[in-house]
Amino acid sequence: MKKIIEEVKEEGLLKLLGHRVTLFCLNYIYTGTLTGVNETCVLLSNAAIVYETGGLMDAKWKEAQSLPNDWYVQLSAIESFGVLR
Repeated sequence: MKKIIEEVKEEGLLKLLGHRVTLFCLNYIYTGTLTGVNETCVLLSNAAIVYETGGLMDAKWKEAQSLPNDWYVQLSAIESFGVLR
């Protein structure tokens, strides 16, 4: 059976602009406010690298280190994304 997926405008990362998101990437987990999206990367403000998650339903990360400035993440490195906290 074939499934036809219809492209929806302003869906995916664009829908999450302005929200605090979590990006599960090839090597690291990043979290921050999604403030920009283009063809190659996303921009996170108030960003952090999550070194240890703890329970995904917990209110805080077990260990996350804040990044000193806005942070760019390549789209090609993102495996999955969403709003967790």
